[in-house]
Amino acid sequence: MSKNCPLCHHSSTLFCEYKTRLYYECSACKGIFLNPNQYMDFENEEKHYRFHNNDVNDKGYQNFVSPITTGILADFTDSHSGLDFGAGTGSAISKVLLDNGFQIVQYDPFFHNHPELLEAQYDYIACCEVVEHFHHPAKEFELLKKLLKPNGKLYIMTHLYDKSVDFTNWYYKNDHTHVFMYQQETMEWIAKTIGFRKVEIKNRLVIFSN
Repeated sequence: MSKNCPLCHHSSTLFCEYKTRLYYECSACKGIFLNPNQYMDFENEEKHYRFHNNDVNDKGYQNFVSPITTGILADFTDSHSGLDFGAGTGSAISKVLLDNGFQIVQYDPFFHNHPELLEAQYDYIACCEVVEHFHHPAKEFELLKKLLKPNGKLYIMTHLYDKSVDFTNWYYKNDHTHVFMYQQETMEWIAKTIGFRKVEIKNRLVIFSN
């Protein structure tokens, strides 16, 4: 039993069967993905995200996203432009950066669907707990690369999988909307193949430099 990887399109083999869900691991990029036939439809996915408690004033939420905001505040100034890609119902990243006088706009296909924002380029892009939801990761990463100015940076937060983790008991795959999960090798494959200059992995923070 095999499926083609949504990221690199290579053949992938069954990795884990969890309840009724089937997960595959790609032999090329090492991405781990849910059987695409088992993805939620758009309406149910939107309902799922509306249950997220995204209070932008919550200090715990702001602390959670601090690897991204701290990085952007250190690497850029208020003269640079930013995009919060996949901002959701409420973004602590945008809240913190706007409070510091930074210029950042929000895009989300469910809650901030402003396609005109995808016609511009940005010095930095924040993408927090988003890439694991990508149904078409190759297309999405190519878009993110195109949206970055030369020498721009893409800041991603996601939980990478590694072989020391028991996937069956791994909390991160329990969210049915987490359809594509990454290993270190996957991020390195993206950097090389999509054409980023480099990638840095710091626990849950992944930074691609253009």
